[in-house]
Amino acid sequence: MGRYFRTLRRFWGMALASEVEYRFNLLIELVAVVANLASSLFVLSLFFGDGHRLGGWSWPAALVVLGVHQLLDGLTITLLQPNLTRIVSHVQEGTLDFVLLKPIDSQFWLSCRTISPWGLPPMLAGLAVIGWAAQRAGAPADPTTLVIAGLMLLCSAVILYSLWFLIAASSIWFVKIWNATEVLRTLLTAGRYPISAYPPGLRLLLTVVLPIAFLTSVPAEAILGRATASWLVASGALALMCLLISRWFWRFALRSYTSASS
Repeated sequence: MGRYFRTLRRFWGMALASEVEYRFNLLIELVAVVANLASSLFVLSLFFGDGHRLGGWSWPAALVVLGVHQLLDGLTITLLQPNLTRIVSHVQEGTLDFVLLKPIDSQFWLSCRTISPWGLPPMLAGLAVIGWAAQRAGAPADPTTLVIAGLMLLCSAVILYSLWFLIAASSIWFVKIWNATEVLRTLLTAGRYPISAYPPGLRLLLTVVLPIAFLTSVPAEAILGRATASWLVASGALALMCLLISRWFWRFALRSYTSASS
C-alpha cells in the first residue's frame, strides 16, 4: 500500500503542476461554479414557498441533498472524468498495452493516473452548502453522526466511481461511449432533489435500478442524523458490491481485449 500511496502522490503532483500553469482557468471555473450553484438553488427554491415541503424535506434539509450532489459533481470533474474517459483513447490507440505491462494494478493506474484541480471549487462549494444547511436544519454535530456521515459519503463516492468505471470499461467492446457517459451525468442530476419527492414508480427506479438514492439522499439523511440502520447497511453493502463488480467486470473485459501488438 505504501508503494501505491507514493505513486499516487507523484501522479497527482505532476498533474497539478501541469494544470496550475493556466491560472486564468481557475477564475473561469469559479464563475461557472457560482453560476451553476445559483441556478440549482433557484430551481430548488421554486418548490418551496408558503411553508411548503418537498417530499417531507424542509428547505435546509433539501439543501443538504443539493450540497452532496455538488460534492459528487466536483469529484467527477476532479478524478473520474479526467481518468476514465481516457480508457477509450487507450483502447483506440493501443496504448492500453503499455498500461497492462506496468508493474502496477491496471485498474488503479487507469482510475488515478491524473487529477484536475478544476473540480475542487465545486467540491468546496458543496461542503460549504452542506455545513451551512445542516446547521440550519438542526443536524447533530456529535462524533458518531460525523463518522457515519463520512462513511456514507465515502460509500456514495465508491458507487459513483463504480458506475463510471463500468461504462468506461465497456469501451473494450464499444469504442464510442461518450453518449453513455453524458446520459449517466444527466441521470445523476436527479440526485439534486430528495428521493421522496419523486412519484413511487420513479422512486423505485432511482433506488433499485439506478442507485441515485444512495448517492445523495441516504448520505444527506446520515448528515442530518436521521438515517435508519437498514439504509446505512444497505448503502455499505451496495458500495462494496459495486466495487467488486467493477473489479470483476474489468478482468472480464480484458479477456476480450486484443493487444495492438498482436
